[in-house]
Amino acid sequence: MRSGDTHIDFDDPAIAMAHRSAVRSIERVVHETVVPPDRRAAMGEVLRQLATPKTLIITGAGVSTESGIPDYRSKNGRLTTGRPMTFQEFAHAPNQVRRYWARAFVGMQFMRAALPNRTHFGLVELERAGLIEGIVTQNVDGLHTQAGSTNVIALHGDMDTVVCLDCSALHARSRIDALLQAANPTFLDSVRIRRDMVNPDGDVELRDADVARFTMISCLTCGGQRLKPNVVYFGENVPRQRREEANRWLDRASGVIAIGTSLAVMSGYKFVLGAKAQGKPVAVINGGPGRADAKVDTVWRTDVGDAMDQILDALDL
Repeated sequence: MRSGDTHIDFDDPAIAMAHRSAVRSIERVVHETVVPPDRRAAMGEVLRQLATPKTLIITGAGVSTESGIPDYRSKNGRLTTGRPMTFQEFAHAPNQVRRYWARAFVGMQFMRAALPNRTHFGLVELERAGLIEGIVTQNVDGLHTQAGSTNVIALHGDMDTVVCLDCSALHARSRIDALLQAANPTFLDSVRIRRDMVNPDGDVELRDADVARFTMISCLTCGGQRLKPNVVYFGENVPRQRREEANRWLDRASGVIAIGTSLAVMSGYKFVLGAKAQGKPVAVINGGPGRADAKVDTVWRTDVGDAMDQILDALDL
């Protein structure tokens, strides 16, 4: 979902304002605001929190980096090379639709090859042990479900469906990909891509010349070309029903543990604010600084995969 390099002028001032707000959210820089406690002490606090079921787990891109999917905000994250496309760019700049699909057509080959890692599988064990209320993930890769977790809310959607912005019809991503393959039978073989060129949302960096020769398809229902992966872009709201369900999980939870996320985006950060407003404990397990660090009860600054191994060992799971 990377933005093109060209500047886009929006005719509608409201759309332009929403786009600028989305870009500010994307470019938010998270600095260190606390001195993380001793890792052993932090682990002890996390274990004490898990001893009171049921904790709500919030996950972010840092959970999936071990599976080969990059993140945005770490030291070497993809924001160092560009930013993702906003919803306003996708919906109101036709050239960006082609750009996205050309890049995603290639990138999804890598995304489909990604497999769950030890953190995903560890969370399955915590669920089976009855220790967690569920997982609210900001990721769109589907790896929690693939690992075997059953109580998962994909807050920002997933890559399995495509929505037409003109008629609201939903299409299976597999069907759209098959049609794109038929329309571009030699495209994959004609571009050279490395895994480190893949972005967190499943697209890749391509030359403008490659984008220009990509053939876009139309909606199977209305014939429009504004086909969008059914995920929440920057500048787009989480669907109300999904948001309300996640809030009900928070209300039932004994506390919150955020794993592998800087919580820089408000949709995830709100769960920390909500839990603290309810007087519930909050812990963050992450390899780098986060937006909520100064507000939570426990900051465990460590590799999330190592942390999960230690948690499972301590709980004999």
